[in-house]
This record gives sequence, C-alpha cells and structure tokens, in this order.
Amino acid sequence: MDNATRQRIESLLQTHPVVLFMKGERQAPRCGFSATAVGMIDQLLGDYHTVDVLEDPEIREGIKVYGQWPTIPQLYVKGELIGGSDIIAGMFNSGELHSLFGLPAPDRTPPKIHITSKAAEAIKAGMEDDPDLALHLSIDGRWQAQFMLKPAEGHEIVAETAGIRMLVDVATARRADGLEIDWVDGLTGSGLKISNPNAPAAVAELSVTELAALLAKNEAPMLFDVRPPADRQAYPFAAARALDAEAVAELEQMDRAQPLAFVCHHGNASRQAAEHFRGLGFTRTYNVSGGVDAWATQIDSDFPRY
Repeated sequence: MDNATRQRIESLLQTHPVVLFMKGERQAPRCGFSATAVGMIDQLLGDYHTVDVLEDPEIREGIKVYGQWPTIPQLYVKGELIGGSDIIAGMFNSGELHSLFGLPAPDRTPPKIHITSKAAEAIKAGMEDDPDLALHLSIDGRWQAQFMLKPAEGHEIVAETAGIRMLVDVATARRADGLEIDWVDGLTGSGLKISNPNAPAAVAELSVTELAALLAKNEAPMLFDVRPPADRQAYPFAAARALDAEAVAELEQMDRAQPLAFVCHHGNASRQAAEHFRGLGFTRTYNVSGGVDAWATQIDSDFPRY
C-alpha cells in the first residue's frame, strides 16, 4: 500500500470515531454482508461514517492491507479494527457492541410467539433428522423470516411455545414479538404461514408515469436520489433530493408514517434503499420502477440516458 492511501485511511479513522468500510452506501448496501452490518449498527447509532469501497479501488485494497483483514465490510471504532460482518453480528447479539458504544445492554426478553398445533407438528417432524441441532429463527431488516437448524452459539434468546424451542438473536426477538405461525395446505403445496403484526407494509413500486402525475399535483412522497454523487452531479434529477448525510439525519427524526420514495439509475439500488428505510420502521415506502432511465424514455426525452 502506498503512503498516500495509508494517510487517507488514517485521516478517516482520526476524523470519525466509528467508520464502516462497506460495499455501497449506508442507505443502499450492495452486498448482503454490508447490509447485515449496517442493519445492526443502525439500531445502535444514528451517526457514523461509511466508506463505499466500490467507489474507491485504492481504499478497497488498501484497507485489507491496513488492518490485515481480507474481506469487506470492516468496522473500526476509535481507530481500532473490530472485524467483519460475522464478528459485528456476534458482538451485537452478545451485547458487546452495545457496551463498546456506551449503550445499555439489549433487551433480552423472549418474544411471545404463537404456533398452531398443525405447524408445531410439521416443525417437530422437520427436526427429527437432526436432533442435536437447535432451531433458529431469524427475521432480518427486510422482515423476512427464516428457520435454520444449526448449533447454538450460546448468546441467543430462547423462546418456547407449543413444545417448540427456538433460538433468536437480539434484533429478531423484538421483531418476532406477537408472531403467528400456522401450517397451510394449498393447490401449489403446503408450508408454514408466518404473520407478523410488527412488519411495515411491503415496498411498493411506483412507475415514472405515476410519479410524474403526483409531482404535477404536488402530492408525491418525499423523493430521494440514491445514485452515486458523480452520477447525481453529471445527470441531476431536479425532482429528487440527494440521500446524503444531512437527509439521513433528518429522516432519523421523522414520523415513520411519512411516505418516502427512492430513485436511482435503473431501480435496483433504490429498491434496496426503500427496503432499508422500511426496516427502520417507515410504513409507506416506494421504489421508482426503472429509475431515471425510465423517466428519460417515458416522461422527459430531454433527460440524458447514460
């Protein structure tokens, strides 16, 4: 690593007490491991610095050499390398991450989960082949539930109901409180049906035609542009505000019932951003389908395609 890159990294670590080197931006992670890290840190801190290594190849390779850590993301606190996604998750669930940030220990109250007798029978039958493994339930920041059979790690919260013993992490415990699990038979097959009263409404698609009509009537949701800064500068979309640090700080204090819409180049990063804010509790989130490219082809032919 050259001295200039080392100095840039050291400057970042000296300027910001908490730095996450990740793929993508905080509001639009571009890999699952980065999304996991952001999802956990967001629950603890309102303000921390992120560095998108995909936009800076020198930093991407340099940070691996600097901390002798081969993967991304990487979390640094007060200049010290904490680790990657798995370590962040382990510290979050054990409460060590809360302590590191000077926060109270997490709420470890077991969630109240209702499982019908039919669902309980199916779950028990599925566990018979691996009696030595524990049943884990995980609900991620997008409110997607997943069951897994794997060894217990020791820091999980235990929820017991209908003769079923489930292990959940700290974040899942709060998301799963009030969960209802049933077994349904249908024409396309049988399976578990999970109803979560805590989950916000799913991200909705908003076409550029619908967006144009709402903008004309001054009835559009708050609209944010999640494209990289270089794209926003080269091809500005006047109807949207940049999703920068200032905007994020305002959103953190906003009523979660405020409608939010997100736009990017083609509609992929914006969907991730919408899911991110849905995970933070916003109940009306929209993704602009096709992004500014669709806007250029369907609404405004003067908007440049790139």
